[in-house]
This record gives sequence, C-alpha cells and structure tokens, in this order.
Amino acid sequence: MSRLLAVLTLLVSVLLTILVTVFCSVPIIIAGILKLLLPIPALWRAISTFCNFMMSCWCTCLSWLLHLNPGLKWDIRGLEDLSKTHWYLVVCNHHSWADIVVLCVLFRKHIPVNKYFLKQQLAWIPFLGLACWALDMPFMRRYSRSYLLKHPERRGKDVETTRRSCEKFRHYPATIVNFVEGTRFTDAKRREMRSPYQHLLPPKAAGIAMTLNVLGKQFDKLLNVTLCYPDNDRKSFQDMLSGKLTRIVVRIELLPVSDELRGDYLNDKNFKRGFQQWLNQLWLEKDRQLDEVKNAGH
Repeated sequence: MSRLLAVLTLLVSVLLTILVTVFCSVPIIIAGILKLLLPIPALWRAISTFCNFMMSCWCTCLSWLLHLNPGLKWDIRGLEDLSKTHWYLVVCNHHSWADIVVLCVLFRKHIPVNKYFLKQQLAWIPFLGLACWALDMPFMRRYSRSYLLKHPERRGKDVETTRRSCEKFRHYPATIVNFVEGTRFTDAKRREMRSPYQHLLPPKAAGIAMTLNVLGKQFDKLLNVTLCYPDNDRKSFQDMLSGKLTRIVVRIELLPVSDELRGDYLNDKNFKRGFQQWLNQLWLEKDRQLDEVKNAGH
C-alpha cells in the first residue's frame, strides 16, 4: 500500500507541477514577447514587474505542492534580517533538482524573486525555458578545456553573457542565484573531477566574479546557502515528488560584499588568484558544515 501511495503521489505531483508551470509561464512568455517587440523603458519595467509577480505565484504554488510530503520538516537557520527591497547574490551548493524548489519556496516571502544561472540546454524545456528567458535569467553554455583549446575564440563568452544579464538587474531589486559547481553533485562526478571536497564539486569562480564586478556596489549582501537532505540524499527530487521527503536542512550565512571581491577576473591574475582562494575557502567551510549535518542525521 505504501508503494502504491508513493506512485499515486508521484503522478499527482508531476501532473500538478506541469499544470502550475504552464499556468504561470504562459503569461510570462507573452509578456516577454511584448517586451521584445516594444523596447520602451517604462513598458519594459512594468512588464518585468508583472513577470516577477507571476514567478512569485509559481513559488507559492510550489509551496502548496510540498504539502504532499506529510512528514516534511524544515531545519532552517539564518533567515533573519532579509528584505525584499535589497539586492542579493546567493551562492549555493547544488545537489538535486529539488534545490530550485527549496530556494523558491524558502525565500519567496523574504527577498526579491530568484534569478538563476541556467545551463543552455534548459532553454529548450517546453514553457519553462521560454519563461526563464522572459525573466532575463542568464543561460550559460559550458565548454570543456579541450574544446576551448581548439576554439579559443569561445573563451570568456559565458562571462560576457553574465555581464549583459546582470546589467538588466540594475533597475529593480533582484536576487541572483548561482550554483557555482556548474552541475548537480554525484559521487561519480566528484571522483571524475578529483574534487578535494567530500560532499561538493569544485566551485567555478568566473560567473560569480563577473556578477560581483558588474553589480557589486548594488548587492546589499551575499547569501552563502548550504542545502542538505539528510534522509533523502540519493533521490531527493524523486522523493519530493513521491511524498517521501522528510527533512530539508538549510544554513544561510549573510556575508558582506567587500571591495576585495570586485575586480577584473579575466585580466588581473592577482585578483583571479585571490578570488579563487576566497571561494575555495568558502567551499571548504561548506563541506565541513555538510559533514556535520549528515553525521548529526545519522
């Protein structure tokens, strides 16, 4: 019976998620097309406000869907002193598709609507990809080191995409979310990348460095977010849809955006080295925190 209930919950969750996504994304897509066809600044700002409102509606609907997990408990620290009128840069580990749902639901009443750095492939997801485009979310195309050696002209293209996208966020409070690992964590990827961390992949510094350089003076705080699903570590997103997710642990640390974090990452080697060291140290502490949470769970 429990297995049958899990399957039924999964089907209902998937169906409701699709319906909610379509319902909220279609108006955003239409508004985005209008913004593209009518590049009038006042109209552009009004349309952006509408798109952000529909995104907030989507986040609220996701919070309702989480009630399909009857035993779900939240363990959260660090939500104090946040404001919807401020600019935030969120740096977070990436474990599962569930991370996006958790961040949307968790922050929806505390900070401006989240804007995610997304993989280029996600642009082709029906409805969702076009809605993210209309919301001005930057799509990043990752290149391997071997590809860049053969095509050096592609080097720095992601950074330029970041710069153009960040310029659009100057006009209204925004929360920019960067999963700096670039992909979801698995043990196989950790071994393949020879990660020095036990629970994390090595962080990629270029995107966040460019974001801080372009919008650094506008960011009120940097939010260092650590996510963990201690009881559902292997299949957290599937368990969320199946109603089996039992515990979400979130640790939020507010960090100042100091002048030392703003500089020319591409051309200043000293700044690049110092920024990478700062991010690696942040990741070292995050790895230690994840280890504590998981051990406490056992």
